[in-house]
Amino acid sequence: MQKQFEISTQGPGLYEFTADLRHWLAEAAISCGLVTLFVRHTSCSLLIQENADPEVQGDLQAFFTRLVPPSDHPSMRYLRHTYEGPDDMPAHIKAAMLPVSRSIPVTNAELALGTWQGVYLFEHREAPHRRKVLAHISL
Repeated sequence: MQKQFEISTQGPGLYEFTADLRHWLAEAAISCGLVTLFVRHTSCSLLIQENADPEVQGDLQAFFTRLVPPSDHPSMRYLRHTYEGPDDMPAHIKAAMLPVSRSIPVTNAELALGTWQGVYLFEHREAPHRRKVLAHISL
């Protein structure tokens, strides 16, 4: 069984969609299996991360911005793919460093996430986007 989720973003940051996954899982009435997620874009990522303290998400965003600054930053002058804006190539670099797929076990009809874990799309571009994440349940 598969479903495509569409996640609207408003710029860089982490966008949680755990509740959407749980709702879909409840509708599918699957008690045991494996959910595999795959983001269908090359400038964003998927993370399982803490969802209790929003400072964690802010710190992750700040870290990756510092690690891979925009292409108009002096340290990034070597980049050649710059015609789509100063955030584009850095977004591709971040997506190459971070996962674009995740697998989550399903146990007793629930995502087997830890207490403080949530599932996030990590947007790396400045402009708003409508990102597609394909979910597949294996029994």
